[in-house]
Amino acid sequence: MRDEYRRIADRVAERIADGRLRPGDRLPPQRVFARRQRIAGSTAIRVYGELARRGLVVGEVGRGTFVRAAPPPPGAALALAEASGRAPVDLQLNYPVAAGQSELMARALTALARTDVLAGATSRPAAAAGTSEARAAAARVLARAGWEPDPDRVLFAGNGRQAIAAAVSALVPPGGALGVEALTYPLVKAVAERLGVRLVPIGLDEEGMRPEALAAAHRAGPLSAVYVQPTLHNPLSLTAGAGRRAELAAVLRESGLLAIEDTTWAFLEPDAPAPLAAHAPERVVLVDSLSKRLAPGLTVGHLVVPGDRVEEFARALRSGAWTAGGLALAAATRWTADGTVAEVVAAKRADAAARQAVVRRHLGAYAIRTGPRAYFCWWELPAPWRAETFVAAAAERGIALTPGPDFAVSGRGAGPGAASEGGAGAGAGVGSGAADAVRVGLASPTLSVLDDAMGRLAALASEILDI
Repeated sequence: MRDEYRRIADRVAERIADGRLRPGDRLPPQRVFARRQRIAGSTAIRVYGELARRGLVVGEVGRGTFVRAAPPPPGAALALAEASGRAPVDLQLNYPVAAGQSELMARALTALARTDVLAGATSRPAAAAGTSEARAAAARVLARAGWEPDPDRVLFAGNGRQAIAAAVSALVPPGGALGVEALTYPLVKAVAERLGVRLVPIGLDEEGMRPEALAAAHRAGPLSAVYVQPTLHNPLSLTAGAGRRAELAAVLRESGLLAIEDTTWAFLEPDAPAPLAAHAPERVVLVDSLSKRLAPGLTVGHLVVPGDRVEEFARALRSGAWTAGGLALAAATRWTADGTVAEVVAAKRADAAARQAVVRRHLGAYAIRTGPRAYFCWWELPAPWRAETFVAAAAERGIALTPGPDFAVSGRGAGPGAASEGGAGAGAGVGSGAADAVRVGLASPTLSVLDDAMGRLAALASEILDI
């Protein structure tokens, strides 16, 4: 019947009114809802549309539909771009752009405009190993804390995501297990799903992955490899000390495991210890890229691999079509040689510090995990806020955040001794409260827009405390 969808919407509204559906609760996907209600998919779409029209739910692309955190004000718009009367602020995406970096980068692109240079960069696809000049330049970019990789062990991907995918593909067979921090970069979850790889969460403490938890997970598994972020862990901003890195390296050697070390954000932390790859070069594949360090639109991914496995990883890059483009690689090589990368990195460190000052000014009274130069922070929300509730309420005010559960890895199939969210393996409570936390990306908006958005988020967090 024509009004069937309204009657079904009324029943859902009653569940919201009597508390059986609470603010922040996620409704099932529309196809699941249709199956449970024994209605057509088109009717389910109309039900969800009617609930949104009444202001009872809010939909987020890629996440689902949630019960609203509070009744909307009369006449309030529901769309993210319209709700606050301001342009929407995206604190999910996190691509830093330093003032003046385009002018700096233009120098190398001017040189590339020469016919002979352009012909060489575009006449054929770049090899996984690039050129000797490109490898030497990449080794200089990746060098830190007295460590510099052997240029002959450097390979190139189209970007950092492809570098991670190639490393996982080379080390973990379909159906195999990859150990990861209990909170990890969401892209790794997507890569694992695409490659048919099972993720096993490893417990965290204040220095990141716990060596004893890694060893226990491998004994229970075994694991095929482990993915780890020892410097400026995303999302917690944790950085492991030199001692912790040496302990992890010892576990790798004793167990025979190989590690994928992601150093994408490490350029922001010049005082961090040498990478894990410096402690166990034969057991670590270091992955990095220029997307955060330089620019996301014209980037190159890096892999530093054990010396006896260069060809194996080159094959993985070729088989996945993950090799770098010739023009991007030529530009990256010139940006390194002329000092552009170093200048942009210095500017971004200063910019990140300025954004951290904004965080301290507005959120200093709250439980925030971050670093003095990090471009993101982990906000452990005050009760009774939950991650999905707060994300939905922030979206109503024109601000997009990432809920903590997006970073959490399920412990299903992990076996005894492995960590799961909130379990004993989490270590000192680090990473155990994802359901009550959000990640705030600081890099994408201008400083003035970020300052305004953080003020609004602080006000939102305090509103419910007065109820």
